[in-house]
Order: sequence, then C-alpha cells, then structure tokens
Amino acid sequence: MSAPAVLFDAPGPKTVARHRLYTILAGIALVGILAFVIWRLYDRDQLEYAKWEPFLTPRYITALLVDGVLVTLQMAFSAVLGAVVFGLVFGAGKLSDRAVVRWFSWAVVEFFRAVPVLLLMIFIFFSYGIDRGSSGAYWSVVIALTLYNGAVLAEVFRAGVLAVPTGQAEAAYAIGMRKTQVMNIVLLPQAVKIMLPAIISQCVVALKDTSLGYAVAAPGLTAVGRLIYQGFGNQVPTVIVLAALYIAINLVLTALATWVQRRFVGEKEPLEVSLVGKTDAGGLGPGTR
Repeated sequence: MSAPAVLFDAPGPKTVARHRLYTILAGIALVGILAFVIWRLYDRDQLEYAKWEPFLTPRYITALLVDGVLVTLQMAFSAVLGAVVFGLVFGAGKLSDRAVVRWFSWAVVEFFRAVPVLLLMIFIFFSYGIDRGSSGAYWSVVIALTLYNGAVLAEVFRAGVLAVPTGQAEAAYAIGMRKTQVMNIVLLPQAVKIMLPAIISQCVVALKDTSLGYAVAAPGLTAVGRLIYQGFGNQVPTVIVLAALYIAINLVLTALATWVQRRFVGEKEPLEVSLVGKTDAGGLGPGTR
C-alpha cells in the first residue's frame, strides 16, 4: 500500500491540462530548435557527404574505437583507480587524531582541489612528460586527473564517513574494536552507500576531462578527432561525432554503476542494523545507536 501524499495535493483537472499544454509547448520548442540547428548546418554546407564520409569508413571507425574510445577508457580507468586510492588515503588522513597528519592531508586536498585540472596537466607535461612523447602526454593526463579527482573524492570519503551515525562507532569501540577495525569493518561499508552517487558522478567527470588532454597532445578521442578534421576540414561533424561518443560512453558507465549499486549495495542488509542488534544483545542498551 503506497504512502499517502503529505507535502502536496494531487493535481486537479485544470492543473493536469495546464501541464500537458506546457509539455506540448516545450516539445514544439525543442523540435524548432533542432530544426533550426539542422538548417544552419545545411546552410553552412556541414551536411555534405564528403564531410561525413570518414565516419562511415571502416578504417576511421576502427581508429575512433581503438585509438580513441579504448585509449580514453584506459586513461579514465587508470585515473579513477588512482583517485580512489588517493581519496581513501587522504580522506582517512583528514579524520586522523594526529594533528600533523590531519593538517598535511587538508593542505594536499585543498591544494589539488583548487588548481584547475587543465593547468595541472600542462604543468606535469612540461615538467615530466615533454621528453617522453605520447607516453609522457598520456601519463600527464592520468596523473593530473588522479590528483584532482582524488582530492575531490577525499572530501567525499570524509563526508561519507562522518555521515554514518556516531552510535555505530561508539558501539564498535565498546565491544573492543581498534580504530582501524572500526573504520574498515563498520564505517566504510555503511559510508559506501552514501558516497556511491558522488563517486559515480566523479567517474563521469574524470572520463570527460580526458578530453583536456588535447592541450598536451595526449592520445584518445580528441587526438583522433584532430587528425580527422585536419585531413578533411570537417570540424563541426567531427565535434558532433566525438560528443555523441562521449555521451554514449557516459550513459553506459552510469548504467553500469547504477547496476553495481543496486546489485552489491542495495540488496545487502545494512550493517547498522546488525551491529546495533549485536551490541544490544551484549547489554549496551538501545542508546548505542
């Protein structure tokens, strides 16, 4: 049985009709904008077959998928993996009882959060990767994305752990757990459910930011796109195709992450319930929660 509406009343016939009218008008506006864009592309000769032919040629399709999409995914995966480790280390450091560790972690996180990721890529490239060719450009992008997204995830991890009810940690300490055990066994498993949407969002951000590697001539989708439009002079079709590929990749990534969240997090019994139940049985009472 569904819960009754408390915050608002069900819309009446006039409101429903008004909403339908708004929907129709919005649809007409979107169709008009799309038609205008297509007309402008046609008027600027951007719909000529010669400019779209590379994206129908197997050789260029293979280059886009292998040298473009695959390399972009490799960069994003490496950066996200490093960012998660970076975020866990410095997020835990910001929660440390030692002032030196806590303030050092705070300084590192705030510094890399404040520096624009594009400037970070350029700095790393000219200080590390300029003499290493495409490999140096590749790792300049990965390292920059790792540092920036890791700093963001460190704050996400810290906030996620602090969002867990304090009674959970108190109950764990009461049954003799050490701080590392409390963090790894009690707090992090519960915090993951809180943090997962933000982690998924940051993964999408890292994937999109690989396109900034264009500034340091890094491999990936933007590099392949640059070679195509330099050879065919079809900048607008190339941008449209690259944008469509990025959108498709992000949609697949979001769908996969959502499935993982429902499969491995949503179906498990919350640790909070089991922990409180055990501590209550041990005589700590209902106040431990």
